[in-house]
Amino acid sequence: MGISLKPQHLKRYQQIAWLFVKYGRSDLVKESGLEEALTAEQRISPKEAAKADELADDLEKLGPTFVKLGQLLSTRVELMPRAYLEALTRLQDKVEPFGFEEVEKIVTAELGVRLSKAFLEFEATPIASASLGQVHRARLRDGRPVAVKVQRPNIREQMVDDLEALEEIAEFLDKHTELGKRYEFSRMLEELRKSLMRELDYRQEAHNLTVFREQMKSFDRLIVPAPITDYCTSRVLTMEYVPGKKITEMSPLARLEFDGEALAEQLFRAYLNQILVEGFFHADPHPGNVFITRDYRIALIDLGMVGRIMPRLQEDLLQLLLAISEGRGEEAAEIAIKIGEPRREFDQPELTRRISDIVAQQKTATVEQMQVGRLVLEVTQTAAECEIRVPSELTILGKTLLNLDQVARALAPGFNPTASIRRNAAAILQQRVLKSLSPGNLFSGVLELKDLIQRLPSRLNKFLDALANNELKVSVDAIDEKTLIIGFQKIANRITVGLIIASLIIGAALLMRVETTFRIWGYPGLAIIFFLCAAAAGIVLLLNILFYDKSKDE
Repeated sequence: MGISLKPQHLKRYQQIAWLFVKYGRSDLVKESGLEEALTAEQRISPKEAAKADELADDLEKLGPTFVKLGQLLSTRVELMPRAYLEALTRLQDKVEPFGFEEVEKIVTAELGVRLSKAFLEFEATPIASASLGQVHRARLRDGRPVAVKVQRPNIREQMVDDLEALEEIAEFLDKHTELGKRYEFSRMLEELRKSLMRELDYRQEAHNLTVFREQMKSFDRLIVPAPITDYCTSRVLTMEYVPGKKITEMSPLARLEFDGEALAEQLFRAYLNQILVEGFFHADPHPGNVFITRDYRIALIDLGMVGRIMPRLQEDLLQLLLAISEGRGEEAAEIAIKIGEPRREFDQPELTRRISDIVAQQKTATVEQMQVGRLVLEVTQTAAECEIRVPSELTILGKTLLNLDQVARALAPGFNPTASIRRNAAAILQQRVLKSLSPGNLFSGVLELKDLIQRLPSRLNKFLDALANNELKVSVDAIDEKTLIIGFQKIANRITVGLIIASLIIGAALLMRVETTFRIWGYPGLAIIFFLCAAAAGIVLLLNILFYDKSKDE
């Protein structure tokens, strides 16, 4: 049974099928019928399994949709081996810029005014280029320098077309393969679709800039550029231009000119605040998105990819980070079980042993070797291998902290992230308590208290009336007495019938020794009658047990 191949998606089917074959999943190709899309040469399995880094390269060649798919797969620890997760975590966009004519056409159409009227200056050469768009430096009519992010032409149409091909394959795999039924690829693709639609709407990124600027107000060493609202549309994002250089481009001598330890500490504290207090955080702080300004502050750019964490999960994550940073492996394992969803094959002793080993290793690690993000990812991977369904937020947290580790080390090679978590735990807990005491939460509690006070007199009056009239009843969810009595009666009846059958057999055996002229089949007739009655009663009892009791239980 093959998948319905749409001609417009044939090339994509072929590319996806070849990826399956190349990376050792020929079984999925056969089960889904994708062999029809492969050439004869491609149907031959490779002699050696492709390396993990090659998967990232192959996805980059397939275009932006597959780059984003790879980034999503890097959060699914239960699906991918650790080597592939690490390769996909490093997945970056490598796309050539598009022409300035297209840039001018898109900006003019989106802003509704010619480029020369909207901007005093607009540089033709982009300063950055990625899969979804590219960034140009410009200057507004009032002289303010800005950075303008312009979306690639026809990128939405291309992504929608790619998603249709992927979704058709995912639906078929979910219905016809055990792997699909277990991991629900269609739901994964729906998650990817929502993420892509948010990233393709630059108004959403402009909103993220505003939110993060508000969050970062108390961190004087961090900068988030402000969006220029009147110059932002779904395909054009205009924001303040922050001059500086990537932290990856700094030389060791340049680090001597500022306090890298203080910068790394504040950056780490700001992200812990985003994740564990605000519940809304920048999910892609890789070194390429972090700049050092001329006055030695940190500027965060490209805030399109964000994560959200619910309050209950925030508390669990804080406990997990503290357990890992303090080397408490058994507690970390218990929290991982609490956060995840154990499957039927879950092996708790194995999980506890493996996580304890992982956490114990960081006690003997040097400061340069400590990477809290890697520890979180290893704990998450181990939980998945021990049959726990891990929420994707936990993997996203691990990836975010892994990127932060790299940024912090670029700023201060001796920075200790686990020590930073321990230092900031008390402040984070205090902020969570203060947030819970916000006016909204307090008003909600007051309204509930008001409702309780209003209803309390009538409820108390009903209770006292029932108590005075001896009408108070306590309902206990226990064993059904009627069912219990019927069960006892059934047992007693079976025992009685069994005794009668035994008596008939014993009586018949004794009567076999009595001489009489009444015989059946050459034996004493009365004894044979007793034997036949006992046999009939036994058969009836057996049939009753096999059929009547079974139907009742069902």
